[in-house]
Amino acid sequence: MPNRMKEFRGMSDEQLSLALKDTEKHLFQLRFQSATDRLETPSEIRKARRDIARIRTLQREKELVKLGGLSTDQLGTRIASLKAKEDAGLPGKRTAHRQGSRLTRFYVAKGGKLPIAPPVAPATVTAPVDVKKPDTKKDAPKPDAKKNAPKGSGK
Repeated sequence: MPNRMKEFRGMSDEQLSLALKDTEKHLFQLRFQSATDRLETPSEIRKARRDIARIRTLQREKELVKLGGLSTDQLGTRIASLKAKEDAGLPGKRTAHRQGSRLTRFYVAKGGKLPIAPPVAPATVTAPVDVKKPDTKKDAPKPDAKKNAPKGSGK
């Protein structure tokens, strides 16, 4: 299938992502058809899967070319921001973890030193906070009865 690869190589990043979405949608329809009816050509599923793999391979090649042009400092900054996103616990942390792992391997291969220091934020001066510890049992917070209740039927 070198003809398909030539076709995909001539596409821009946006065109590749659109082709990927279309091919994934087509594969979903083929799988659905396969489950409900009989496919006229069962090899269409294999062809769609291979096209998806080709497109993703080209996308990764283009990404590696872009990363190759970055300095180790720029890579370190990207890795630190992905680590911060992962530590925040917001949606997308799994993707951030995967991208961070890939970038870290690339960073080390380029000669970067681990561990990567997070970007330095401007220092702000804050007054120390005086925290009082409870002196007696009166001041201590009372335990919640529901938390300490035994579990089960109670028989």
